[in-house]
Amino acid sequence: MAKDLKPGDKVEWRHSQGESTGKVVRKVTRTTHIKNHKVAASPEHPEYIVESGKTGARAAHTRSGLRKL
Repeated sequence: MAKDLKPGDKVEWRHSQGESTGKVVRKVTRTTHIKNHKVAASPEHPEYIVESGKTGARAAHTRSGLRKL
């Protein structure tokens, strides 16, 4: 299994417009909301809040969707 990411780790992810880079803000292990979007995280299926280095926008991604730089 892939290692956990820590706040401040630089990461890359893909989206419909291409690729983005940024940093991990925090690991989420319970249901939360970001930008009126429900993030269905749990201890068994955590998600990571990441911040874009270009726009500063935040989003949630699974570990498999992130690549550590």
